[in-house]
Amino acid sequence: MSASPSPRRKTRRADSAADTDPDADAGTEAVALGTDFGWALRIVSTAFRRVGTESVAELPGGARGYLVLVALASGEPPSQLALAKEVSLDRTVMTYLLDDLETQGLISRRPDPRDRRARQVLLTDAGRTRLDLARRSLATAEARLFADLGTDDAAQLRALLSRVARTAQREALGPDAPGGGGC
Repeated sequence: MSASPSPRRKTRRADSAADTDPDADAGTEAVALGTDFGWALRIVSTAFRRVGTESVAELPGGARGYLVLVALASGEPPSQLALAKEVSLDRTVMTYLLDDLETQGLISRRPDPRDRRARQVLLTDAGRTRLDLARRSLATAEARLFADLGTDDAAQLRALLSRVARTAQREALGPDAPGGGGC
C-alpha cells in the first residue's frame, strides 16, 4: 500500500465521482490530504492516544479508567450500567474496570437507594486526587498538540468536538455500535 495514490488512480477516482455525482466538478481533485476531515481526525486521534496513554498509564485501566473517573467527578453517582453507557464501555468490561479502580481505593460502590438491585459508583477522595494528577499530566500533553492554536481556538475546538461526540453518541455511532469505528 503506497502512501499516496498515483496520479492515474487520483484521476480515476475523480472521474468516478463525477460520473456518480452530477454536482461534482473538476475542483474535487484539488482537495489536499491536509484538508481532509478523516485524515486530520486520524492523525490527531493517534497522537492524542499516544500522549494521553502515557499521561494516564498509572491509573487502573489507563485511558478507560481516566474516563470513568472524569464521568464520576461531574455529577450525581450513576449506576454501573448508566456509567458504562456514558463512557461507551461494555458492561462486563466496566465491571472488571470498576473492580480494579475499587481495589486501589479510587471509587466505591453502594446500593442505589432508588433501586436496591442497582449499584451506584462514587469517586473517593483518593480517586479525585489521582484524577487531578492525571488531568494535569494530560493538560501538558494537550498543550503540545494545541501548540499552533491560541487559547480561544483551543477552547472552540474542544467545544465543537464535544458537540460532535455527543451527536455521535446519541446517534449510536460509538465504538460499540454496529458500524462504529472503535479505536
